Amino acid sequence: MRAFLVSAAIVLAASSIAEAQGTVISRLCVPRPCLLNRPCPPCGGPESSVFKLSSQVKAELSDRVLRYEVTETFVNHGSRIGEADYIFPLPKGAAFQDLKLSIDGQLVSGETMNASQARAIYEDIVRRQRDPALVEWMGYGMLRARIFPIAPGEEKKVVVRFQMVAEREGDALRVDYFQGKQNQLTMVSSAGGFENAAPRSSFQLTYPSEPGYGNPYSPTHSLSTRQRRNRREVTANGSASQITVLIPTRKSREPAISVLSYAPRNEDGFALITLSPPAVSPRAVPRDVTLVLDVSGSMSGVKIKQAREAGKQVLATLTSADRFKLIDFSTDVRSFRDGFVAATRDNIDRASRYLEALDASGSTNISGALDAALDDETPSGRLGLVLFVTDGEPTIGERNPDAIATRVARLRKDRRIFSFGVGADLNAALIERLAVEGRGTAQFVRPEESVERAVAIVASRLSNPVVTNIRVYADGVRLLKRQPSEASDIFAGQDFVLLTRYDGSGMTRLRFEGETSEGRVSWSSRVDFPASSRENPFVARLWATQRIGYLSAEKRRNGGSSEVDNEIRELGEKYAIPTEFTSYLVVEPGMRRDALQGRVSNVVVTGVAAASAPASVGGQAFERTREAAKQRAATNLAAADEADYSAAASATRRIGTRTFMMRGVTWVDSRRTDSTKVVKVKAFSDAYFKIMDAIPELREVFALGDKVIVSGREIALEVGAAGTESMSDAELKKLQSQW
Repeated sequence: MRAFLVSAAIVLAASSIAEAQGTVISRLCVPRPCLLNRPCPPCGGPESSVFKLSSQVKAELSDRVLRYEVTETFVNHGSRIGEADYIFPLPKGAAFQDLKLSIDGQLVSGETMNASQARAIYEDIVRRQRDPALVEWMGYGMLRARIFPIAPGEEKKVVVRFQMVAEREGDALRVDYFQGKQNQLTMVSSAGGFENAAPRSSFQLTYPSEPGYGNPYSPTHSLSTRQRRNRREVTANGSASQITVLIPTRKSREPAISVLSYAPRNEDGFALITLSPPAVSPRAVPRDVTLVLDVSGSMSGVKIKQAREAGKQVLATLTSADRFKLIDFSTDVRSFRDGFVAATRDNIDRASRYLEALDASGSTNISGALDAALDDETPSGRLGLVLFVTDGEPTIGERNPDAIATRVARLRKDRRIFSFGVGADLNAALIERLAVEGRGTAQFVRPEESVERAVAIVASRLSNPVVTNIRVYADGVRLLKRQPSEASDIFAGQDFVLLTRYDGSGMTRLRFEGETSEGRVSWSSRVDFPASSRENPFVARLWATQRIGYLSAEKRRNGGSSEVDNEIRELGEKYAIPTEFTSYLVVEPGMRRDALQGRVSNVVVTGVAAASAPASVGGQAFERTREAAKQRAATNLAAADEADYSAAASATRRIGTRTFMMRGVTWVDSRRTDSTKVVKVKAFSDAYFKIMDAIPELREVFALGDKVIVSGREIALEVGAAGTESMSDAELKKLQSQW
């Protein structure tokens, strides 16, 4: 089962489609001894079977950002108490917000903490037969929520929320959702027999009713649309697994530049910057297009048929100014012609017949195929594009993925590489790295998805480069830690989207400069970067998600380091994002302190010190890493019991962009330093309420409890049982200036 889950994570999670369909897999419970004189929990077995009853998806579009809420209900159709894994693939670039679990009829949310700590608490609560859910990172954006217990006949509801930037396709914004295959649930019919019932599913999209948006349409479903005040509500009707809704946008002959900003006090701001190029038809850029198709034995059957059709789709996008090269590979590497040939009608027809004759057999010579693809030079004035399709690992020739990627980076020069991974048995890290090195994109295609469709979408976008090597400049503020970090390209029907931190504030001229077939182009607009703004806090989470993805890719490409690991861990904890170092834990109301003071109390105490120490502290860091790996490797509760619980960070809470850690009975701001002057304030005193009125952002912080330490620019406020009870206007003004 573990092998299945890992391979599923690699294939599903890196897709650009909003594949938010969750799956529950029943765990086979292994009998285990009682601990601490507690009764042994009953053990589910094959009799514990969890099925999906319904899936309800709501998507809301606002300011180019899609906010998804997925509500799924499951039932234990077996005769034993069960535990289940809820597998949830996040779309590429999506920012996880939270997961809620139904407990005693209430939906309870959770919090992000150190991965080892979360696992330890979860296992301890499971032994008490209570209701936790642990959301763990499984790589490539895949999350796993471990849910226990599910009683026979009981229903569990899971609600997952996340955000992502809506992509533009042509003259429309594209909204996708993948329902997946619907598992059949055997139900008892009114006649006393058995019948199969598919889970109920619904998809609803709302977006502003504004002149800039047209009437929605869908190539996959019929749509029902109704007006609700100032928004349109769209419902998809149909049974196709792939839902696509397109919302037309208004064309303009002028570039559209927009900025969504979020600026917490006393730190760099966040910005989501979008450029929609003008609706003009620039002179076509002559292209050198190389299509590389895997025809090894694993591509037999439906895959090879789809690969042939995908090749024809690419040929159909060629113009008379283009040249093309067609390469197929298995054990050996072959080509339609030696070198590039002109995209004449005759050559395209001959290439189509060549594709029809392709058959699947042999091994997978990825290195040889890429060498052949990058063998010929692309002269100045032409744009080189490589589309690479494979479903496997390199099994012949150079088999080291790092060596292959390094060689490709050296050979590609200015060519862009777009990679497609098909099925479950492939090297996802290599597919991703080829695209990163080649300034392209990586697409992952599920076994039940169409290879032809995935390649056709990308090929159609690449048919008309609008601007290449585009860069962004801001006169007056500094743009920091940009995602993407390098120069980018805009192809037909696309927008340029940049997530960035910024230093400075005020009205700023934002400039976009790039290259077109008619020379250099520059577009600009004056926009406001506020010094302080509480609007659009989701922008920070979107940026952090992209940043974690970038750091993870760098880690896979260049190897890990304590600095990269620490930044991933800090971003995960600060912005409540599950990563390889952080997990998201949901427990029953009132159980937090009970769980922490129970079997894992020693973990919490030692975890505070461990969390504050650098990850590079010799053997201790190695031990923490080793124990965390053992925890994640556990495939059932018995295996988890045998693993040693390592030192881990205390429970955390996130307020805006601040992270608070429970130290004893006090919530402590993670920014707190010993050198900061402390002002003590008595909880619920006159001074307490005056400070909240003077500094509104502290209202949510003080709501954590009556014992809180929060840091400002020059001072820290400590709320507790003792401290200042009154404060003059002069003292309050001074405190504001120091805050």
